[in-house]
Amino acid sequence: MIELKPIGIVRNAISTAHRDTRWKEIESEIEIDAEWRDALDGLEQFSHLWVISYLDRMPMPDALHIHPTRDARLPLVGIFATRSPQRPNPIGICAVELLEVRGTILRVRGLDALNGTPVLDLKPYLPRRDAIVDARVGEWVRQLNA
Repeated sequence: MIELKPIGIVRNAISTAHRDTRWKEIESEIEIDAEWRDALDGLEQFSHLWVISYLDRMPMPDALHIHPTRDARLPLVGIFATRSPQRPNPIGICAVELLEVRGTILRVRGLDALNGTPVLDLKPYLPRRDAIVDARVGEWVRQLNA
């Protein structure tokens, strides 16, 4: 048994995600529980964070193979080869821009999470460790980004 306890919650105006939701432009607040206030010390020095969340409204996958972004022009691939939020363990991970730290409130841009989503953890984005310049991706990713 694995037990995780949220450290906070997402607050924004997004209650339902749509295929055309422009996540990179959306600003959200992450309300961190007061017991974790001191753990935020120094976070304001970073421009970006990793936000790990629990996608609490996501159903279990109904298929092990999907078309990425639900685009039938793209090949069927296993769900682990996609960033689909439908997963056996619906854990979300997102790199966001940190705009402001105000007490236990973090204002961020680019978080792909619905209003009320539980936040499990935060980690600073470290360019030297987190940016992989020569990363290999599937052909469908190049096709999608063309």
